[in-house]
Amino acid sequence: MTDLPAIALSVRQPWAWAIVTGFKDIENRSRAAVSKGDMRPRPIAIHAALGMTRAEYEDAADTMARIGVTCPRPDDLIRGAIVGAATVTAIVDRHPSPWFFGPRGLVLANARAVTPIPAAGKLGYFEWHAGGMLPPPLPWMRTWPNRAAQALVLDILFNREDGR
Repeated sequence: MTDLPAIALSVRQPWAWAIVTGFKDIENRSRAAVSKGDMRPRPIAIHAALGMTRAEYEDAADTMARIGVTCPRPDDLIRGAIVGAATVTAIVDRHPSPWFFGPRGLVLANARAVTPIPAAGKLGYFEWHAGGMLPPPLPWMRTWPNRAAQALVLDILFNREDGR
């Protein structure tokens, strides 16, 4: 824990996962969030926010699929914890990364995952403190369909070789 920055940024899942696994090189924020959150280039811990709705998950998973990244199941994503660290190297208004959606982007480098450390999150940059427990997956997360299995069933139903 001592090798992690004392300052963290809370990011909703599955975006936090995409950052700490090295896929997502930009964290998007509003102009107000950047200025009011005193965001500037520096090393930060990545906090996976406690909240994640089904709609947020589906939107993020679809966006990742278009970029070529397979998102983990929602019940496999850690929430309510420090999950990694990265260095914010710049704050930009535009960027060629497919992860940049704007209006502002925190350019990330040296991202890495760590063993999750339960902690409460806050808006903007914040000084984090370990404490609490990891929350269990929500009911909708535990019953998430296996899209690959669904696709296989549909393929079998509609592309049968026997002509039925």
